[in-house]
Amino acid sequence: MKLLCGITLFSAIAVAYYIYIPLPGQISEPWKLMVLDATFRGVVWMGDVAHSVGLSHSVRVINFAVVSFESVVPVTFNEIQVEDTQFDGVHVRIYHPPGKKEGHRRRAVVFIHGGGWSLGAPKLGSYDSLCRQMSADLEAVVVTVDYRMAPDVHFPVQYEDCVQAAKHFLKAETLAQYLVDPERVAVCGDSAGGNLAAAVAQRIGIDDSISVKFKLQVLIYPVLQALDFNTASYQQNQNVPILYRKLMARFWLEYLGVDPDLIHSLLINNHTAQDQNHMSLNRSKLDWTTLLPKRMIKHYKPVIPLTGSSNVLKDVPALLDARAAPLLADEEVLRMAPRAYVLTGEHDVLRDDGIMYARRLELAGVTVTNDHYEDGFHGCVSFGFWPCFFSVGIRAVQNYIAWLEVNL
Repeated sequence: MKLLCGITLFSAIAVAYYIYIPLPGQISEPWKLMVLDATFRGVVWMGDVAHSVGLSHSVRVINFAVVSFESVVPVTFNEIQVEDTQFDGVHVRIYHPPGKKEGHRRRAVVFIHGGGWSLGAPKLGSYDSLCRQMSADLEAVVVTVDYRMAPDVHFPVQYEDCVQAAKHFLKAETLAQYLVDPERVAVCGDSAGGNLAAAVAQRIGIDDSISVKFKLQVLIYPVLQALDFNTASYQQNQNVPILYRKLMARFWLEYLGVDPDLIHSLLINNHTAQDQNHMSLNRSKLDWTTLLPKRMIKHYKPVIPLTGSSNVLKDVPALLDARAAPLLADEEVLRMAPRAYVLTGEHDVLRDDGIMYARRLELAGVTVTNDHYEDGFHGCVSFGFWPCFFSVGIRAVQNYIAWLEVNL
């Protein structure tokens, strides 16, 4: 009996030790987040082990777990009709609100899911629930783009898939087919999907061959650059779940299809050192010391090594490509972008990406709403649904849908 009690006590201590991580006091529901993070860390560890012994690519293992979990999430808003089809060869799902009215044109949202360009199940779980809720609450046609993902494909395939789907949907005949008002179409995405949504909005904005433009862009904690992994928010939140700084760098390397051993150079900003001439035209575009409010800069200092790795930007030119990193777009491109809603969380490594982009859009003359959550963390919108129901996620979903209700 004593042995059993001892084993039980030791096991409980071990589990608590594994689950517990120090978190900021303001973050939403910390113990719930610790359990969620512990589960995700375990999945990532299993993926890394499988990869190291040659069983499977780590991303495939992680995505298998994600899809398996999302598959058990109950379907909501059953009155919404769904249609799986293809737009110019790209798989999409279309959500139709009930009650078609003769001659009535609906608004529409093109939604692009996140997941580091490599994870996610847009037709299942939280993303399906989110799209159904948008369709129901806004009485809108919602199109979710099931773009191809890493490791099967790499940049620019994900981007081009989303551009193709968006261009097809914005054709007059397609909008007419789905009874959509061409003056009321938005593009929306979260995390890596926010990256793709911003890039697609830029592309559509400057393409003179496309007569119908997006009215709005909604970017939910978007990832927008890979040149500075030491912004104030990267420094502040590097160990805050669920998106750790190192994990974000791994996602970037997988998306761009380059050597994962470059991660150390990225994390210490060796690729953007002072002796890197390729950076001369881009430094001001991500100078967070001028683009961020002082209250967010706090005591953090820029990390710009004197000398760096000269081959990184030469070997990975996509790091400087605005299609991959929309924050690097020129002002004349930003000027053509639609009105923006940018959602950011204080406890997210990507906080500064979103806020810098919002500021650059404003400086280019674009109207921007920055909805910032002091208790927010990365992924909170997806975790506003079953079974997590994080309060900050529920509020964030309600607020950005309310913004669309007023502005779309």
